[in-house]
Amino acid sequence: MHSGSFTGIKLLSGRGPGIKIRISSVGNVETDLRSEFTEQGINQTLHRIYLQVKCQVSILTPFKDITKDISNQVLIMENVIMGKVPDTYYNIEGMNTNDVLEFVE
Repeated sequence: MHSGSFTGIKLLSGRGPGIKIRISSVGNVETDLRSEFTEQGINQTLHRIYLQVKCQVSILTPFKDITKDISNQVLIMENVIMGKVPDTYYNIEGMNTNDVLEFVE
């Protein structure tokens, strides 16, 4: 990191002599598995599993210590589940009940 970045002035950002910084974990790392299903056409479902990672880090510099919460989501697995192809398919989205019955009859 360059010393000009500490001033907060955009013009000086990335300028000046380099300064060493250290990043250390302040607390425990929290993880959570998340699962998501989405429709992928008439006979397919997309299944995704994510790992949500949250931690708090402390950035140590010669001038100032900064504590930040960091959160990231990582895709672990993605799978397409195939189903049976239907003989017929009706897209009745947006139609009311009476219109659907007339359409099917």
